[in-house]
Amino acid sequence: MLSVLRRKAEAPVPAPATQEAGGTRDIDVRSLVQSLQKEAARLGREAAEVRGVLDDTIRFSSRQTEAIASLAQQLQGIQQSQAAIGNFTAQSLQSVGQARSVVEAVSKEVAAIVDTLREVAGAAQQITQIAMQTRLVAFNASVEAKRAGEAGRGFGVVADAVKDLAAKVEGSSKDIMSTVGALDTRIAALSREISHDASGRQQGAFHRAVAAVEADVHRISDAACESRAVTDTMGAQMDVIDREVRQATEALHAAMGRSEAFLKVSEHLMEVIAACGIETEDTPFIRAAQEGAAQLSRLLEEAVRDGTIALEDLFDERYVPVEGTDPQQHLTRFVELTDRLFPPVQERLLGLSERVVFCAAVDRNGYLPTHNRKYSHPQRRGDTAWNTVNSRNRRIFNDRTALASARNRKPFLLQTYRRDMGGGQFVLMKEVAAPIVVQGRHWGGLRFAYAF
Repeated sequence: MLSVLRRKAEAPVPAPATQEAGGTRDIDVRSLVQSLQKEAARLGREAAEVRGVLDDTIRFSSRQTEAIASLAQQLQGIQQSQAAIGNFTAQSLQSVGQARSVVEAVSKEVAAIVDTLREVAGAAQQITQIAMQTRLVAFNASVEAKRAGEAGRGFGVVADAVKDLAAKVEGSSKDIMSTVGALDTRIAALSREISHDASGRQQGAFHRAVAAVEADVHRISDAACESRAVTDTMGAQMDVIDREVRQATEALHAAMGRSEAFLKVSEHLMEVIAACGIETEDTPFIRAAQEGAAQLSRLLEEAVRDGTIALEDLFDERYVPVEGTDPQQHLTRFVELTDRLFPPVQERLLGLSERVVFCAAVDRNGYLPTHNRKYSHPQRRGDTAWNTVNSRNRRIFNDRTALASARNRKPFLLQTYRRDMGGGQFVLMKEVAAPIVVQGRHWGGLRFAYAF
């Protein structure tokens, strides 16, 4: 149909008798083409808006996928910690059991010691009785020696010595009995503290403490088991969520592909309408982009021809990162030349209309060496958001629109897209790109963007 419209628009003016009818047809064709252009523009606007929303949703979905993966990893770490707690509690219970066994063995030894001490006390008591009897015998012997007079004097001395010795033995035996009694009392108390009744009705303080520790360890173990069961359930739910989010992301990517095709159809329709020879609202911008690209091509060719720059330097693709920049900026061997040649052309076209957002040339890889002055401010260290909006020169733009404009070799390329202005602000724009050619080689393209 457009070819028919183009033929009608280019048809010669009929004879005077039919000029009125022919003029009416020309007006009808022009009105029809302009109407189609508006509808194509509206279609492109809607397609760009849908694509932008899908792109935002895909980015959000990707962030959600990353967040879920991070949460799943943290959940796995919690499960590992819970397993470690289970191992530690099992070891603690085993240690408590070993301690109880050791203390029970000690309790038995203590009971044996108590028995031995009682035997010692019994022996000491017997010694005391013997000492008392010995002292009584020695006393009687001393009395008899005194009765014997001079003849019993020696015997009396011996009897007194035996009596004194028996008294000392008796005193020592009583001390032993007293000490053994006190020791028996203390050991009996210790035995009661560490004693354990198999029935559980009577327990010493140590076993009560051990039982309390054991109960606490059991509670920790039970809590860890319950927590592990909860995290296992959460892990299963996370797997389901992760699977569903990934499926949603795949569906969004598929929708993005379809919206891409839809957007290309609308852009192709706008290009065909713009190329039909009838003036539309895009015509001035297309003409300006083509003229600007042709002027930049001539300036670069002159620079190569007069030796200002070598051809291989003009086509330099070694993008050297500028240290400390965020977003990352780069330098090439031709930036000094473009800084000198491009601004007069780009700034003039920038002032063509209030609708023009930017006008800048990029090489075939999307590298933008010299931007408009209002987008070429020095970066502020640590202020990425500000830099993203105000320091757009020296950067590589390799998104769908930028690369299409950079690599376009047709007389012009008309695209629609949603541009991120920073701070969550977006603007729907059209962009015309015209190729820049130097000595027959495609250098890049002039990007000429304007608002709807």
